[in-house]
Amino acid sequence: METLLGISIALCAGLLVSRFVKPLKMPAVTGYLIAGILIGPYCLGQLGVEGVGFPTIESVKALSLFNDVALGFIAFAIGNEFRLSQLRQTGRQATVIGVFQGLVAALLVDVTLIALHFFVLGDALPLADAITLGAIATATAPAATLMVVRQYKAKGELTDLLLPIVALDDAVGLVVFAVSFGVAKAINFGNFDMTSILVEPLLEIVLSLLLGFVMGAIFSAAEKYFKSNSKRLSLSITFVTMTVALSMIEFEVGGVRIGFSSLLVCMMLGTVFCNVCDFSEEIMGKTDRWTAPLFILFFVLSGAELELNVFTNMAVVSIGAAYIISRSVGKWLGASVSAKFMHCPPLVQKYLGITLLPQAGVALGMSVTVAQTLGPSGAMMRNIVLFGVLIYELVGPTLTRIALTRAGDIQPKTVAVSSDD
Repeated sequence: METLLGISIALCAGLLVSRFVKPLKMPAVTGYLIAGILIGPYCLGQLGVEGVGFPTIESVKALSLFNDVALGFIAFAIGNEFRLSQLRQTGRQATVIGVFQGLVAALLVDVTLIALHFFVLGDALPLADAITLGAIATATAPAATLMVVRQYKAKGELTDLLLPIVALDDAVGLVVFAVSFGVAKAINFGNFDMTSILVEPLLEIVLSLLLGFVMGAIFSAAEKYFKSNSKRLSLSITFVTMTVALSMIEFEVGGVRIGFSSLLVCMMLGTVFCNVCDFSEEIMGKTDRWTAPLFILFFVLSGAELELNVFTNMAVVSIGAAYIISRSVGKWLGASVSAKFMHCPPLVQKYLGITLLPQAGVALGMSVTVAQTLGPSGAMMRNIVLFGVLIYELVGPTLTRIALTRAGDIQPKTVAVSSDD
């Protein structure tokens, strides 16, 4: 009963708040996040009244399975952007920009925080922490970006580049984080392990893509045996859910940890399906409509998980502010310079970086790894990342909408018609 009640409360809150933010011209995803904060442990949850909100973080995390599944469907939908016909036009640009903007963001955050370590904060911000936070800065949240694109039916040169770049961020972030975190552990513990720095992240990327390819091939073959649209939709849901489950498997071989990135696996699943199956576009359209309530639940729960107590620690706030500013400048500068280098249109050069600011799931996953490994120092880094995610998730979707509108990918008449009702 508690699970069903929690789901219904989250959905009702998300739908209600999305109506309130509509006149403010905020994306619906921002309303869902605000709804999550309101019914979370730091607002209405404080009342401790059953049926009003989530009283503890643990009660929110009890529904984390829905978040895993939702992220799988988000990645599956992004895989649809990797159609070969489209990649022939934008693939090279997306790859170069995706890698370059991530590295510039990491470098600028590293430089800023290392400068704070040497000249301002000293041991309050250890060198290893500065390097690790720089790596976490590479990650961009695909979920918020995809929701804004869908809500406003954005179409154009900026959107065509944006979604593949957001997807590539996951792979870039995994490699940069593994290398930087390995260096950080070497600084703290004097143990420089090449296996965890290079071998494991590269294996994770390769095996994730391989698993997604295999599942996509089986999925595409299986769809041809069903003629009914309802059964094809059911099979799609089954395969995405099964792929998410398989991507959670972890094991060791000869001391090397073998794991998968569910985002990369499900993205490859969608990529193979949309390129192999003749009727993939129709099925993906039906899947998108089925997942609408799941995505609302995902963002409301994400808002409820944001820990507002990070504002009580001034060290976290000051370092978090430096992290946010330097990462934002790095994303914008890296995207702008690389887009110019790749001869993208002027409007893409100007506004692409702004659309890459949202940050959530992947960065939070990295912060959990840091907190579990580095003790008190890691816990502080996790709070800094939480602070950044809180700001980025509330402000990022609105900035993405503004950027897409000014780039011409969102038409004024489309905004009026397609806003969530």
